[in-house]
Amino acid sequence: MDLGLSGKVAVVAGASRGLGKAVAFQLAAEGATLVLAARDQTTLEETASLIEKSFGNPVLPVVTDVTVEAEVNRLVELATKNFNQVDILIANAGGPPPSQFETTDVSQWQEGLQLNLLSTIYLCRAFVPLMRQRAQGKIVAITSVSVKQPVDGLILSNTARAGVVGMMKTLSNELAPNNVNVNVVCPGFTKTDRLVEIASRMSEQEDVSIDSIYKRWTDQIPMQRLGESSEFADVVAFLCSERASYVTGVCLQVDGGFVRSLL
Repeated sequence: MDLGLSGKVAVVAGASRGLGKAVAFQLAAEGATLVLAARDQTTLEETASLIEKSFGNPVLPVVTDVTVEAEVNRLVELATKNFNQVDILIANAGGPPPSQFETTDVSQWQEGLQLNLLSTIYLCRAFVPLMRQRAQGKIVAITSVSVKQPVDGLILSNTARAGVVGMMKTLSNELAPNNVNVNVVCPGFTKTDRLVEIASRMSEQEDVSIDSIYKRWTDQIPMQRLGESSEFADVVAFLCSERASYVTGVCLQVDGGFVRSLL
């Protein structure tokens, strides 16, 4: 199936590793031109170079901390200066560390909200006017299955990411008349460095083996395995494509059946 992404310009935040990197690779494979944003210059440039070598697509790496609005504004300036347009925005950032309510102080709450909720707001504030002006665009926010079924020990992520879903649903209604699709994709337990980090911290906090943490997760997944980053990226690429032109306001989990609710 041709997804119609050839010649589209996609901005991918959190693109140097994990799910953001997987999404960037899939969009490039479908022919998109990429603007990649992440905080670490070395890994970002390595990712950009690898994509260019693999697919031959133009790739612009921009070192960006999406929790800082001025840096996000610089990102949009460089994207439009180099490519004149932005067709796709992937709002993504790393998750806050595992924690529980009584051991989480106010500064940690502020950092968690800044990392996930405010970063998404900054990105949308920067790029929505461009899409509205051109009367076209696709915005996909990467959150977590925790917005549908909170995960024990991840109170910061459960809270901040739920706010993202509320904001994106509202934004989808506001932008629908402008032919801008706004959706949320919720990864389940997927093989990434982030998942390894979470498992390691939970292992230390609970004084149990990492393997037991993994087993706890896979026992809850009907498919009885962790997801692959490429499986998640395929879904995001579809939502960014012309094949999903009538899909907006959706909060879709990619989780092997982990979420048990009907909606």
